[in-house]
Amino acid sequence: MNIRFKRILLVTAAIGIACTTPLMAQAAKKTHHAGAAAAKTSDDPEKATATPMPTGPVPVPDSPIADKNTPAPPTLPDMTAYVLMDATTGAILAEAAPNLQVAPASLTKLMTAHIAFQALHHGSLKPDQTVPVSPAAWHAGGSRMFIDTTSVVTVDQLLHGLIIDSGNDAAVALAEQIAGSQGTFVQMMTKDAADMGLTNTVYTNVTGLPDPAMHTTALDVAQLSRVILQDEPEFLDISKQQSYTFNNITQASWNPVLQHDPTVDGMKTGLTDESGHCIDATAIRGGRRLIAVVMGGPTWHNSTAAIESILNYGEKFFTNVTLGTPGTQIDTLQSASLDAGQVAVGVGQSAVLTLPADEAGQVTHSVTYTADVSSGVRKGEVLGTIDYTLAGKTIASLPAVALADAPAASWTTKLSRAIKKML
Repeated sequence: MNIRFKRILLVTAAIGIACTTPLMAQAAKKTHHAGAAAAKTSDDPEKATATPMPTGPVPVPDSPIADKNTPAPPTLPDMTAYVLMDATTGAILAEAAPNLQVAPASLTKLMTAHIAFQALHHGSLKPDQTVPVSPAAWHAGGSRMFIDTTSVVTVDQLLHGLIIDSGNDAAVALAEQIAGSQGTFVQMMTKDAADMGLTNTVYTNVTGLPDPAMHTTALDVAQLSRVILQDEPEFLDISKQQSYTFNNITQASWNPVLQHDPTVDGMKTGLTDESGHCIDATAIRGGRRLIAVVMGGPTWHNSTAAIESILNYGEKFFTNVTLGTPGTQIDTLQSASLDAGQVAVGVGQSAVLTLPADEAGQVTHSVTYTADVSSGVRKGEVLGTIDYTLAGKTIASLPAVALADAPAASWTTKLSRAIKKML
C-alpha cells in the first residue's frame, strides 16, 4: 500500500470523526494521481460514494433566453437541480429547479474563500502570513488538508487546502484568523450573501458540514461563483490545479471535471449524504466563460456527465454579442445650430448580451435625440438614446454620445443658412 495512502487512513482513523466526503473515494483518487501501485480493491469508488437518486418529480428544464428555434435544454433526471449561466452577462442559459433549497455541503467554502480573498485584497491578510492552527481547526471533521496545532502553514497554503483538498480544517483556520471565531465569520458570510442577493442561502458554519438549518440553491451558487470570477479571478489559479501537496501528503482535487475536460478550470464540489454529488464548474467555451452548477447527483460520474451536457448546450446554442464600440461612429446628428452642421454619434461604453446563436446577426438599432444642441456640443455629451431591438423587442438601451466637440454656429452662419434655405 502507498505510504501516503496509509498515512491518510491512519490520521483519519485516529481522528475518528465522520467525513463529509467518503474516505475511500478520496483515497482512491489520491492513489491514482500519485501513480501508486497500491493493490486494487473490489469496491467501485463510484458505488462507494453513491447517494440515493433524487426523489419527487424530475426537475423541468427551461431556457429563459432561448428563441423558438433553440432546442430545449437537457433533462437531467439524476440531478436535483441545475443552472447554466454566462459569466460575463449573468444570463441564465438553462435551468431546472434553480431556486430549490438544498444542502450546500462543501460548496459553502466558495463563500469562505470569497471572504478570505477579500481580506487579502484589503490587506488584512498576507499570502505568506503564518496562521496558527487551533484545536478546533485540527479536529474539524470531514475532508482535510491535515494540519494540526504544530503545523506552520501560510494563508496561501490554507487557500490551496481549502479549494483543492476541500479542507474543513483549512476553512476553520482561515475563519478564526480573519474573524477571531467561526461564529463571527458566519455573520460575515451571511452579510455578504445578503449583499449579493442570495436570498435562498443560509450559512450556519464555515465548512458545509451537515446542518438542517443550512441551505442554498443552484442559482445562488452560480451567482456567488460569478462574483468570485469578477472580483477574485485568482481563485482559478488554485482551483485549476489537479492536486496539492502539503506536509508530504498529496491529495487530488475533488473536482472530477478537471480530469475530464481541459476547458474547465474550477471551481468547487460538495458531497454529503444530504446534498448528493454537487459540482460547480466554470469553463471557457467558444471564447466565453460559462458557469455550470449541478446539485444532488448520485455519483461523481453522473454529475460530471451532467456538467458536460449543459456546458455543451450553452456552447452550441448561445453566443455573446457586443453592442457598440466606444469611439466608433454609429450615427450622425444633423443640426443647423452646430457650426459644422453635424456631429458624429456613438456609444460611451459598449454592452455585451447573451443571445440565441441563430438570432445574433438580427439585432438592429435606432437613435432618438433629446438634447438641446443650440449652445454647441462637447465630446462625450449625452445627446439621446440608442435602442437595440431584436424581433421587435428592445433588448438594450445605451446613451448616444457625441464623439467630438461641435461648437455652436455663429449668428452669421445661421443667417447664411437661413437665406440659402429661403432661396
